[in-house]
Amino acid sequence: MKIGVVGSGMMGSEIALTFALANHELRLSDAAEDRLAVATKNIATTLDKGVARQLWQEMDAKRALGQIHTTDKLADYADCDVVIEAVSEDEAIKAAVFRQLDKICRDGCLITSNTSSISISVLASYLSPARRGNFLGTHFFSPVSRMKLVEVIPGIDTDPRAVEEAKTLCRSAGKTPIQVKDVVGFAVNRLLHALLIEATRLAEEGVADPADIDTACKLGLGHPVGPFELMDLVSNTLTLQVQEVLLAAYGERFRPSMLLKKMVKSGYDGRKVGRGWLRWDKKTR
Repeated sequence: MKIGVVGSGMMGSEIALTFALANHELRLSDAAEDRLAVATKNIATTLDKGVARQLWQEMDAKRALGQIHTTDKLADYADCDVVIEAVSEDEAIKAAVFRQLDKICRDGCLITSNTSSISISVLASYLSPARRGNFLGTHFFSPVSRMKLVEVIPGIDTDPRAVEEAKTLCRSAGKTPIQVKDVVGFAVNRLLHALLIEATRLAEEGVADPADIDTACKLGLGHPVGPFELMDLVSNTLTLQVQEVLLAAYGERFRPSMLLKKMVKSGYDGRKVGRGWLRWDKKTR
């Protein structure tokens, strides 16, 4: 299939890589060519580490890279069978993308959003009524090259055939789809952010420091990474954005901690800047 991914950040580039490894033809877009260059380099690094090839040993790394074509023009998606939006977790930015795709994509194109918290039915409102049957959420988890789960979220008008098409597509890339009702935060993020909020409160109250809370979750709960390491990996800014969306939908139980707000305002955004809850610049805790 011809698959377009909009947004070349960490999520978008790894979604593109995942489907390229499944032998689909990929187009990866971004408004800035320099970001596309960075994404291509990051994809190559992921392949060099061998991480993404665990399920697809038969796909040569060079061949996988050859399946991904970058572009700064959404118009290049006119003949795509599927388009996956993976831009910033900001409704206004996503709305602008969907309004453009509405004019560009061929009839019958499956359009999905990788949103982690925004209602699919709300996002569908930025597409014309004729397209809403082929629109739904496909929430991948980071790092996409290793995490098998995909939440598949139909909106009010999503056709059941589109849901099954999305599930089949996910399975073709070695993912395990689960169908989730269109509620803010879906299933996993409601569970996850309840944990993250309580973890930051524990640190804020001085119960234990972030490194020890991470150790407690890994050794006591069997988590592969602790909550603070995870926030650093996905970025504290995104963590705060999601919690603010959850707060607006569900009230006080999802209120972000003042400590998280302070980290974001101070620029301690996590691994990508070298400093977050942990010191990534020194690769130590």
